[in-house]
Amino acid sequence: MTEPERRPLLQIIVASTRPGRVGEPIAQWFAAYARQYEGFEVEIVDLAEVDLPMFAEPEHPRFARYVLDSTKAFSATVARADAFAIVHPEYNHSYNAALKNALDHLNQEWAGKPVALIGYGGVAAGARAAEALWPVLVALRMVPVAATVPIPFAAQRVSGEGEARTFTPAEETEAGAKAALDGLAGWLDVLGLRGAHEART
Repeated sequence: MTEPERRPLLQIIVASTRPGRVGEPIAQWFAAYARQYEGFEVEIVDLAEVDLPMFAEPEHPRFARYVLDSTKAFSATVARADAFAIVHPEYNHSYNAALKNALDHLNQEWAGKPVALIGYGGVAAGARAAEALWPVLVALRMVPVAATVPIPFAAQRVSGEGEARTFTPAEETEAGAKAALDGLAGWLDVLGLRGAHEART
């Protein structure tokens, strides 16, 4: 009797590292939504917990000859994934430094994998950050899905205190989340990555 095919692993990256950041409850909501979608295994990668130093590897990441233990651990984490969703803020019309630092740490581990963007902010809903982020993802040979999830005035949709904070999405945000997951699943099929996670474990 053959075992059922393992579902692809979707990593949801929490980009902001600030105390009290809105991105954490948004990521928790999207993780729960993605689990209900039932197309993926889901895990959250919180850059505040990863706590990477400013990039200081002596060699280019494309060689994957890492020296720092923090880079080796982050490499092993990201290499497990088949797809990504990045929950990112907008700072001064762009995305945040912690996310750029994390992306720059690696190379091969990102390449050829689909990625969805879940941006949040004020009236612009993270759109300018997503626009700035897109060419960086392409340079890393990732495959951004067309459907993004912009969340305007995100802080107004977060309630509760501390670890009990929850994000309540608007109807349009839920529709965007489904479109993003559909896009990720579609690219996994096109790229032949469905089931690749099982082969790597």
